[in-house]
Amino acid sequence: MKTNINKYIGLVLLLIVGASCSDNFLEEKKNYGEYDDTFYQTPERVTAYVNGLYYRYFYTLTSAQVTMTGAYTTDRSRLTEEIGGVQSLTNPTLNFDDPSNTSVLGFTGYYGTKLSDKVKNEPYDRIRDCNSMLENIDSKGANLDQTFRDQVKGQMYYLRAIQYFDLMRVYGGVPIVTTVENASATDLSIRHPRGTVGEVVAQIVKDLDMAASLLPGKWPNAATDYGRFTKGAALAQKSRVLLTYASPLFNKNWDTATDRWDEALKAGLAAETQLTADGYGLYGSSAKDWEAMFAIDNAFCKEAITVQLLTNSASGAVININNPWEKSIRLASQGGNGSLSAPKEMIDLFPMANGSKPTVANGYDEFLFFKNRDPRFYRTFSFSGNKWGYKENVKPVIWTYRWLDAANKAYYTDGNQVSSPAVVRKMSNTTASNATNFQYSGTDVFEYRYAELLLNIAECYAAKGDVANTVAYIGKVRNRVGIPAANNYGLGTLADKYAALAACLYERRIELAYEGKRFWDVQRWMLYSDDAVSGIVNNTCAKLGLPPINGTQRTGNYLQYKNVATATDPLATSRAAISVDPDAADFATQITALANFYTANFVIKSLDKPIDNDGTTTALPILFRPNYYIFGLQTSVLTQNTWLLQTVGWKDRSGALGTYNYQD
Repeated sequence: MKTNINKYIGLVLLLIVGASCSDNFLEEKKNYGEYDDTFYQTPERVTAYVNGLYYRYFYTLTSAQVTMTGAYTTDRSRLTEEIGGVQSLTNPTLNFDDPSNTSVLGFTGYYGTKLSDKVKNEPYDRIRDCNSMLENIDSKGANLDQTFRDQVKGQMYYLRAIQYFDLMRVYGGVPIVTTVENASATDLSIRHPRGTVGEVVAQIVKDLDMAASLLPGKWPNAATDYGRFTKGAALAQKSRVLLTYASPLFNKNWDTATDRWDEALKAGLAAETQLTADGYGLYGSSAKDWEAMFAIDNAFCKEAITVQLLTNSASGAVININNPWEKSIRLASQGGNGSLSAPKEMIDLFPMANGSKPTVANGYDEFLFFKNRDPRFYRTFSFSGNKWGYKENVKPVIWTYRWLDAANKAYYTDGNQVSSPAVVRKMSNTTASNATNFQYSGTDVFEYRYAELLLNIAECYAAKGDVANTVAYIGKVRNRVGIPAANNYGLGTLADKYAALAACLYERRIELAYEGKRFWDVQRWMLYSDDAVSGIVNNTCAKLGLPPINGTQRTGNYLQYKNVATATDPLATSRAAISVDPDAADFATQITALANFYTANFVIKSLDKPIDNDGTTTALPILFRPNYYIFGLQTSVLTQNTWLLQTVGWKDRSGALGTYNYQD
């Protein structure tokens, strides 16, 4: 989605005054506060309206870790194996079923507040502004070019669809409003009940079909319009929606009927066909290309189905939107915030170089974790002895070990105090500048990649029991990064549809790691446990042969020098000969040298305090309760809209448990 328009920006009810994010799409905005018929009568003002809506939807989409349209926070990304640290919804000592509790308001409060004349940026306010343009553009803007009007409507349908999709993912069925309505305490006609999930999905699909029929495959003026939604993006989004609807969270018959999987597959294949015809596809043919793809800046990338364009400029006359990811993952020694430590569960997750699972039988060594791994491993993580450059220093080798002196005082090399032998580096830009400590990173965010679409298709084939096509589509993703085709790209023989589905979910964890997708996969497959709330069927962990996430924890470790030392770094001299670079012609030799260096000098030690802890040295295992998969409406919404039913597993405004069932 586009966020850099440099003229004509003025939006009805725009929440934030300021500018956007790049040199061509959203740079100057004014808060008009209200609008009149003139907004529909010139291309400039209509464009300003549309651009402003893009801004309201996406100005907080500043890294791949954030999720949920309009809100875009990291809350959900922190509930999975990817990032350590106890959150309220994984804390076994807490139990939420009352949506008035402010401890979970960041989750339950997404629905929004009472519709009013105030300037707000909430789901139904955004939907209302989409409805307004759809209602008025053809009548009040009848003098405008038909193609222009159609493209405007296509963008409105798309925006409305993705807002309803996130409402559905958070609450299940919600009221469906497709016309402009004025808030009223007495007008019974606007007392919309919660639709079923099927009804909400039908509306979303209808909107996306309309968007696909009205939007171009590629915008003709890439200089100003690259990043706007396209026909292929609408079809790909339809695939994502229908895949979610076919998944167990919303589909109690996921294992006994294929009708929803059939529809999701049909949508995925249609999107693949359209996008391929429009020049989209997997970017490059190597892991090096895979890494470089994420650094393509404000220019067409064939893999980016939807993209948020950001800027590397500081705030000045206009407000620029930067990507905080680079600064957050860079080590202290590089001028960053100190890194994002990779839990052991993520380090041990990635396949071997031939695509096989990382087991002892397949040659995996937990201590020498960097040996013979999936090519994406070296582009997702960095580790002691590994090269990780930036603009001012293109060849730095990072070190993150610690050592103890005779009094057991700990020292950390180069000031890098981390809680894992590996840190996340995915989506880092090796040409980023640390002149301002990476503060103004302009790395774009790929919200939807072509690889995800291929994995959507693979999953639909798996659910239908078509193992051969499942392997073929996962194979496309693996082949691109250099995993050989032998033994089904390392997948081996998938015995049945359950093994095929497990393989799809596994591949998504690797290919889409740290891109904000894991929680939604865990949610729609209900992978925390096979526990369920009243009326909800849940047996997917057992069916797929996957261990529940509940009861596990994110594990951290120190890479520690094995001998007692002094305050002086004991390896400062000997480590100078070590440099591991996956782009080097002698990479295998470098890995061997690093393995010998690790064996001679290091051990793995448990953290002084676990990553997932209760504030002391006591570890807290993950416990995500089954009513958290789909949230209840907050108390204020139920009080203002007394006809709305509360979700099962959550208390209503009188304290009784809700009856709205989201699974059908």
